[in-house]
Amino acid sequence: MIDRDMKPTLLHLAGQYPVVAVTGPRQSGKTTLCKATFPDKPYINLEIPDVRQYAIDDPRSFLADNADGAILDEIQRAPELLSYIQNMVDENDQAGRFILTGSQQFEVMHTVTQSLAGRVGLLKLLPLSLAEMQRHGMYAEVDSHIFSGGYPRIYNTHTHPTQVMGDYVETYVQRDIRQLVQIKNIALFETFVRLCAGRVGQLLNLSSLGADAGVTHTTAREWINLLEASYIIFQLRPWHANISKRLIKAPKLYFYDTGLASYLLGLESEQHVHNHPLRGSLFENMVIVEAMKFRFNRGKRSNMSFYRDSGGHEVDLLLSSGNKLFPIEIKSGATVNRDYFKGLNYFAALDTEQVTSGAVIYGGTSAQKRGVWQVCPLKQMEHLLQSVQNEFS
Repeated sequence: MIDRDMKPTLLHLAGQYPVVAVTGPRQSGKTTLCKATFPDKPYINLEIPDVRQYAIDDPRSFLADNADGAILDEIQRAPELLSYIQNMVDENDQAGRFILTGSQQFEVMHTVTQSLAGRVGLLKLLPLSLAEMQRHGMYAEVDSHIFSGGYPRIYNTHTHPTQVMGDYVETYVQRDIRQLVQIKNIALFETFVRLCAGRVGQLLNLSSLGADAGVTHTTAREWINLLEASYIIFQLRPWHANISKRLIKAPKLYFYDTGLASYLLGLESEQHVHNHPLRGSLFENMVIVEAMKFRFNRGKRSNMSFYRDSGGHEVDLLLSSGNKLFPIEIKSGATVNRDYFKGLNYFAALDTEQVTSGAVIYGGTSAQKRGVWQVCPLKQMEHLLQSVQNEFS
């Protein structure tokens, strides 16, 4: 079993709150993490029909059977339990009493925060990070990581990523989407998802995306929301500030896992990734989601955005804390050249008080220093993020 970086954070929150909720994509390792962290707690899987029916039909008796607490897996399948859990923890607010997991983030977050406001610690667990893989001797070449992604099943069972991702997509469409909404044309929806993969790292244009998929702008927005709710995609928001430049307001589209994006693009090997015109966008996606995993694994919210103005000036990733900004340019190339620093230099000149340092994360192997800018290979990204966090503290 792969030790997860979130475990200390989960233990910490369980020492502070009577309920902790861990959300994240299906198969990201939520159940394994919770069972390993709390081996003495009863484990209850609400996906099992008779267990779920008992919880829904007689929630008082169901919870009385687990009065000392339990791990309740996939809580969105029996959201009625949350109101009864609220009453239980109000009467006895013992820390770490209930550990909840869920795979539909908007539904789970809405019901949990509504019923358990002030009583629940919230965490998001994404698939394996590169740092977690490194610590278990699983670090490979860049194209391999883009192609394989981070879902633990691939590494635990040594199954080919194409097989795992194919099964994942089928299960996801048949199960999760149909639980959330009735989609009449599943084939059209699958086409839409693949078109999203073809726009990874691009500004989200719902009109264009809908037109290419053969659906209305309204349907395209609804389907984007569904994909977000199921932890398939996320939108990176643009940075806004009171500066004279005209800033782009549209978000950029990314996948929570590059292995899934690669599968949806029809890639079946590392070599396909290496030769694909979207390799640079997939590399950018991987770096951005690694920065997100670093934050989430430590119990922090996203502090990420990007910069782009109408003049075409851009910085791929901005990390923020208070009045501090750390800009990051992302380049898949293995050789550093001066063009890598154009966006950083331009952005720093806009407000030198907020930006005192920044970095280029690239596909090469050696760390460098170019003036105030650090040059960081992907393999050393965790060290860079840790130093940024220390600087922000």
